[in-house]
Amino acid sequence: MATSFISYAVSANTLSDLAKLSQSIALDDIAVLSVIALGTAGYLLRGIAWDKPDPYHHVWFERPQEKDAAGRQTKKETRNIAQKLEEAGKDLVIFWGSQSGTAEGFANRLARECHLRFGLDTMTADLSDYDSETIALIPSTKLAFFIISTYGEGDPSDNAAAFWGWIHKSSDVSLSNLRYMAFGLGNRNYKYYNRVIDVVTEALDKFGASALSPVGRADDSTGATEEDFMDWKESLFAVFRKDLQYEEKEVLYEPTLSVIEDDSMDIIDLHVGEPVQQRGKSKAASYSPIQAVPVKHSKELFTTSDRNCLHMELDLSHNPEIKYKTGDHLAVWPTNSDIEVDRLLRVLGLTKRGSVPISILSLDPAIKTRIPTPTNVESVFRYYLEICSPVPRDTILSLVQFAPTPSAKLLLSNLGKDKDAYAEFLSHNVLTIGRLLEIASEGCSTWDNLPLSFLLEVLPLVNPRYYSISSSSIVQPRQAAITAVVSTDRLCEDSNQRIFGLTTNYLLALKQSLNHEGNCAQPHPHGLTYALNGPGNALENGKLFVNIRKSKFKLPFMAAHPLIMVAAGTGIAPFRAFLQERARLKTVGREIGKMILFFGCRNANEDFIYREELEQMQETLGDALKIVTAFSRQDKNADGSKMYVQDRVEEHAAEVCGLLNESNANFYICGSATMAREVTKRLGDELKEGNEWGDERLREWSEREKRLNRWQEDVWG
Repeated sequence: MATSFISYAVSANTLSDLAKLSQSIALDDIAVLSVIALGTAGYLLRGIAWDKPDPYHHVWFERPQEKDAAGRQTKKETRNIAQKLEEAGKDLVIFWGSQSGTAEGFANRLARECHLRFGLDTMTADLSDYDSETIALIPSTKLAFFIISTYGEGDPSDNAAAFWGWIHKSSDVSLSNLRYMAFGLGNRNYKYYNRVIDVVTEALDKFGASALSPVGRADDSTGATEEDFMDWKESLFAVFRKDLQYEEKEVLYEPTLSVIEDDSMDIIDLHVGEPVQQRGKSKAASYSPIQAVPVKHSKELFTTSDRNCLHMELDLSHNPEIKYKTGDHLAVWPTNSDIEVDRLLRVLGLTKRGSVPISILSLDPAIKTRIPTPTNVESVFRYYLEICSPVPRDTILSLVQFAPTPSAKLLLSNLGKDKDAYAEFLSHNVLTIGRLLEIASEGCSTWDNLPLSFLLEVLPLVNPRYYSISSSSIVQPRQAAITAVVSTDRLCEDSNQRIFGLTTNYLLALKQSLNHEGNCAQPHPHGLTYALNGPGNALENGKLFVNIRKSKFKLPFMAAHPLIMVAAGTGIAPFRAFLQERARLKTVGREIGKMILFFGCRNANEDFIYREELEQMQETLGDALKIVTAFSRQDKNADGSKMYVQDRVEEHAAEVCGLLNESNANFYICGSATMAREVTKRLGDELKEGNEWGDERLREWSEREKRLNRWQEDVWG
């Protein structure tokens, strides 16, 4: 019995111990498995749920004390232009309204020359920096000039928007004390040629201002903007001499900037090429920040070997401050080519001093330094100054006093004074500042007497180039595409010299350097090289400095609204985005309105870009999309002339007019201004004939369509 009890106790204890052991083992296994599962999940979710790249990491490397310094300076200064003139002791203010920088450049050049030739104390003024109503306070003892460009379809530049609004809304303004002169920049290929300066001067006159000379107007359709400006400038100086009795003096250079070398500064203290953010309230609302963005994908769109057209996809996933909407523009900030940077450093004798730190100081409180400081000369030439554009005649003439040899002085004097000699020389020479100095000195002398401050004052700043975004923000919200034809035009038919477009050749060099789709890196077809890694290696691994500019070129809110799109060449870019968006909406069951795309290029087998994509979208959209093509090197009109996209629009006029009249279709044009003007004219003729309208009725219809955003244009050239 005892033995039996002991056996039972042992068995019971053993079973209890085994149960505890098994429970312990089970808990340990669960704990281990849980740790393994958590570790695996954590590893798989790395970069998704945790350890994500910080989208604001770049902020750590910004200089907070210098960020938007120009904007802070503006806030501290008065916005009363009359007060500014009085405090600074200025006789003349030159207001500028500029979209691309040309009007601003003209204003700066004119201010310098008025001071040097007539001794006037001058200043330039961004129209957005001052309250427009204070113009009425400018006394009659001062002069005011207005140099303003017309942008798009008769619109003011961004920085002139507030001034534009003021002259339209004001009614009881008196400008009886204002003495002014005005010059407009425009292009006769556009319907509203120089509309802005015409409206501005009409308003000034209505408010009682006194015009001292006729309005000057530049016409860029023939490339005559520079000469038109110089002709107007000479008529202005004639008024100075004859009517205002200003005494003219010998022009000798007087610097407005001081450039000081400072070897004590480290590279980390310098601005070595990062772009400068646009200034002004109106610009802040229309532009995203400038940031370095990686190129995710790039490819060649043309199938011919002698021309290039690039498609580039930019990855915005790590740049949350950069957002775009379908139809917006993307700005690309370029860099000058190595050959031009090295040439200019060499001809100035600065090759060994290019990296030495410099500070740029204004000698006049009314003049702001345009280039971030401190910096170095190489960065200035590579990133900040436009050293690849043709040198204007008045700049050539002002270089004479620094010529290193008598022969250089003679050549520059002849080119600067003789319009025909300049035009002839320009037709056989790519006249960048470095090439001009090199040719004039015959490559034997350096321009030791040419102050760096002179170049900082007279050369224009590098401005971004804008491209219509060719992707939909609905389909690719964090990836933006651009489409660009590379400009490599021959100077003339019998010349081997080429005019290389600044930004497109920079993009081509970048595209060639990237290993996309398994392709090995290749050199630029014409041997151009660039500092592709950017300032401080900020652009390494294939990045670009970019920002977004908002656009009014938009799809209608309703997907069922019909569209008519007319494009030539890369003008198809925004329409690729439009069709991408509507094809996506079609796949999710939305009703899609009737669409007609007119597209023109040279040859169906060479430059019919996005052909395969269009065919795929045609399949997706079915009868909702009709594509009409015109190939100018293949198709012929009945009279044997080349077939262009405007010919196709006229050919299908009945269908187009039907959509416009009966369905209130949106009409879009994107491409050259010449093409847009011809399309508008022919379609207008068809509408007049079909509806039995006169010119006045057509004008009223056209203005209404534009007011309702049913007629939109994105054109250039």
